[in-house]
Amino acid sequence: MQSRYFTLHSHPEGTPARELFTLETAELPALAEGEIRVRNTWLSVDPYMRGRMTGVTTYIEPFELGAPLQGSAVGEITESRVEAFPVGTRVRHMNGWRDITQLPAEQCEPLPDIDVPSQAYLGVLGMPGMTAWTGLNRIAEMQHGDNVLVSGAAGAVGSLAVQLAKARGGTVVGIAGSQDKLDWLESHGVKAVSYQGRDADQLTAALTEACPEGFDVYYENVGGVCLEAALNTLRVGARIAVCGLIAGYNDTTPTPGPANLAMLLIRRARMQGFIVFDHWEHYPSFLEEVGPQVADGALDYEETVEEGLERTPDAFLKLFEGANRGKMLVRL
Repeated sequence: MQSRYFTLHSHPEGTPARELFTLETAELPALAEGEIRVRNTWLSVDPYMRGRMTGVTTYIEPFELGAPLQGSAVGEITESRVEAFPVGTRVRHMNGWRDITQLPAEQCEPLPDIDVPSQAYLGVLGMPGMTAWTGLNRIAEMQHGDNVLVSGAAGAVGSLAVQLAKARGGTVVGIAGSQDKLDWLESHGVKAVSYQGRDADQLTAALTEACPEGFDVYYENVGGVCLEAALNTLRVGARIAVCGLIAGYNDTTPTPGPANLAMLLIRRARMQGFIVFDHWEHYPSFLEEVGPQVADGALDYEETVEEGLERTPDAFLKLFEGANRGKMLVRL
C-alpha cells in the first residue's frame, strides 16, 4: 500500500511559493499491533499552518523538513489491528496533507454521532467552530446584549462567531473584504463593514457608523488596521479575544504594533490571546450546545472546497488571498 503526501524541503520567506510543496510517494509498512490504516476523505488547511513552516517552535512544534505535512483530516478505516476501531469507522486525526495514513489508534477519535456531513468535524463542529465558541464564551465572557465586533467575519471561525454572537441579542458587526462576503453577513443579520482600501481612521469611522454605542467584545482574527480601528471603538470594560493575526503571517519584517494601545487603558479593556487546544476539554460542552443547532439548520456554515490531493497547497495559499468563504477544505 502506498501513501501520497506533501512535504516542504525549505522554510518559506514571505508568502510561500507553490513550488515549495512537493508531492511524494512512500510504501506503507505492515500494520503493527495497535495501529489502523485510514483512507482520508477530507483534509483541512488552516492559517496556523503558516507558523509551523518557519522552523521555529511557538505554541506548537514546527513542521519537519522532508517529512509529511500535518493537519486535521477525516477518513474511513480500511484496515485495523485494534478491536475498538473496526474497519469502516469514520475518524478524525492530524495526519492530513496525504491520501492514506496509518497511525496508532490512540491518535484518532471516532466521529460523533450527529447527523451532519463528516467534513463538518473539520469546520463548524471541529477546531474552527470550537475556536469561535471558546473565544466568545471562555475568553471574552460574552453576555446577553453585548455589542460584538468580529474581524475575518466570513471565514471559518468568524462566520460562526458572528452567528453565536447574534443569538445573544446585541448589535453584531463583521469586518470582511469581498462583496459576496459582505452580502453573506448582511443576509444573516450582521452589519457588514469592508476593510478594503481603508486606513485605520477610515475603518474607525465606518465601525462607529455601524455601531455608535461601541463594542463590548472584539473577536480578533486579522490584526493590522482592523485591530487599530477596533481599539478606537471599544466601550468601557470591553474584552478582546485574540484568535489570530493573519494580516501579518507572511510579513518578512516585524509588524508594527497599533499606535493606540492606550485605548486599552482608557476603556479599561482586557485583551487576551488564546490557543484552542488549551481548552479542548470543553469540546463536549461545545458539541452539546452547537451540534444540534448545526444538525437542524439553525446555524449556517459555508465551505470552500478544492478537489483532489494535488490541490492541497493551492487551497492553503488561497487562505492568504481571502479567497475562502467559511471553511477551506480539500475533498479526496
